[in-house]
Amino acid sequence: MPDETTVAIIGAGPAGLTLANLLQRSGVDCVVLEARDRAYVENRQRAGIIDHHAGRIFEEYGLADRIVGDGPVETLMEIRTDGVPRFLDTPALAGGRPSRLVPQQMLVRRLIAAFLDGGGDLRFDAADVAVHDLTGPRPRVTYRGGEVHAAYLAGCDGFHGVSRRSIPAEALRTYSFDHGIGWFSVLADAPPPRYPLMGVSRHGFAAQFARGPYASRFYLQYQPGEDPRQWTDEHTWAQLRLRLGDPDLVAGPITGREVVDMRSFVAEPMDHGRLFLVGDAAHIITPMGAKGMNLALTDASVLARALTAAVHQGDETGLREYSAVCLRRTWDYQEFSRWYAEMVHEAGDESQPFRRRLALARLDRLFTSPAAATAFADLMAGTDPGQPDGRAD
Repeated sequence: MPDETTVAIIGAGPAGLTLANLLQRSGVDCVVLEARDRAYVENRQRAGIIDHHAGRIFEEYGLADRIVGDGPVETLMEIRTDGVPRFLDTPALAGGRPSRLVPQQMLVRRLIAAFLDGGGDLRFDAADVAVHDLTGPRPRVTYRGGEVHAAYLAGCDGFHGVSRRSIPAEALRTYSFDHGIGWFSVLADAPPPRYPLMGVSRHGFAAQFARGPYASRFYLQYQPGEDPRQWTDEHTWAQLRLRLGDPDLVAGPITGREVVDMRSFVAEPMDHGRLFLVGDAAHIITPMGAKGMNLALTDASVLARALTAAVHQGDETGLREYSAVCLRRTWDYQEFSRWYAEMVHEAGDESQPFRRRLALARLDRLFTSPAAATAFADLMAGTDPGQPDGRAD
């Protein structure tokens, strides 16, 4: 016999687990199906900046202390241009709205524990997921060894998941953009920087971020035709010292290497019938601005409110508006991420001298114009394009 629930959630990443916890707190039954095993899900290492707007979601549902409470608060950020340091106090510029560092694997572990402690139904190793009857009154999800019938489906299974692929092509319009930038990510047991650090130089872009008290995540731009996976450790550290303008940068064992896909994607609308796409299933964004996970969390929040109103009050207005509400924020953040990426990469590109000078002017404006600095800080803290003043709270 198939199982019955109100909401079937496909995928146990940040989007699906956040949605599950918010629905649980709202008294809405749900089942979460995850194709991978628990160990894999809990150990996927990804960046984890929770901006102020997304952090308030957990406060609203009484989950902040458990989920993000002890995450280090982001304060200043440092941008070095050809080795010359400058600092921005983005939380202060945004009216005292700090972001917090919570690595994705830590966030996911906490969300899993909170959901299970509340009696949640989370099924790992749910392979071969397929969705059916999306436009009918009772859609269903099949997987190896089981079947779930639900009133609503939430596709939280990422860019490569089954949810979006189950929507007929004629019902979706998709937008893709390759930013023409290559990034190489390196995780190392090296002392973290005091503040998030970005280096803009004629040698290429680089960045360094803390990953706990003893490790750092580095990003290095690479040129078309290069394969950075072939770089030696010595070459990697030499490039980091050069680009960050720090000849004394302390090296350490490199524990992870990854080529980062610098492209953007948006699918419209973010729903079809009784299926709602959440997070990377509907959109992907570059790491510039750290908005990927925050978009997933805010999508989950919007959908949780809409589902709660539909289930408890019979009001589906929020569900009808879900896609439009989320897409306003998605495109706002896509524009910010593209602008940010252009600025810090073109500011060091000597092959395009005119564009380089324009990018340097934009970068300088962050440190000379309070209005420009505040606008930048507002976006870093998280905004709500649906509000007249653009702020999230």
